[in-house]
Amino acid sequence: MVRDGDVDAAVVPIENSVEGGVSATLDSIATGQSLQIIAEILVPITFVLAVREGIEDLSQIKQVSTHGHAWAQCRLWAEANIPGAVFSPASSTAAGALGLLDPEQHHDAAICSPLVAEERGLKVLVRGVEDNLGAVTRFILVTTEGKIPAMTGVDKSTLILPLAEDRPGALMGILEQFTARGVNLSRIESRPTGEGLGKYFFSVDVEGHVGEERVAAALSGLHRLCPELRFLGSYPAAQGAAPFIDTHNSDEAFIDARGWIQSLRDRL
Repeated sequence: MVRDGDVDAAVVPIENSVEGGVSATLDSIATGQSLQIIAEILVPITFVLAVREGIEDLSQIKQVSTHGHAWAQCRLWAEANIPGAVFSPASSTAAGALGLLDPEQHHDAAICSPLVAEERGLKVLVRGVEDNLGAVTRFILVTTEGKIPAMTGVDKSTLILPLAEDRPGALMGILEQFTARGVNLSRIESRPTGEGLGKYFFSVDVEGHVGEERVAAALSGLHRLCPELRFLGSYPAAQGAAPFIDTHNSDEAFIDARGWIQSLRDRL
């Protein structure tokens, strides 16, 4: 919808503290018209088991619907409490919940957020069905390409790095671009390109903003290795502290080094 111009922005999940990266989001933003992340938010996750009217006991539940990531976060509870129930995947937790109001759908229960159940007047049989208390999902705000948010000092940048060629040391060459400039990675995941076995791209979050000299230098080095590099944005990090930056990786050090090189070139 963002790409088609139907909406200005979309809020989508990209990472969960229990289940890891959200594949559908990672793959969608890695291909097609380039998008931009302008913000992120961390949302504490808790789930309820909502049921159709007439269901009074867990033993009556034969089929339960929810999103795959939600199911993964409640699997142990389900195995212990509704072991005979069949899991029916839904496009989202909300979709599974709303299906309880549709007589043409056949699941007896849905795992969803308390807010959806409350707003839709759904019957909640059990609260707090998540396996891991304190689980968090990271959501991103995505728009078409445009202005990059200003630096805050606690920022994050997201990149898609396709391997130009599969060879020994290819990943090391990528990582060295960050190491040499003192740029820390907070997340790196490999995802298949869909073009065959052994074909992957890397989805990466780094601590820092493209407006910083060290991050810009790392991106420049990466672009030489991966011309198809996709920059998905620099934006304020939802949590964390300003990274420690060695003196030789400071903006001043990079600017001074460029000036020194230029003084040599001026003598050509």
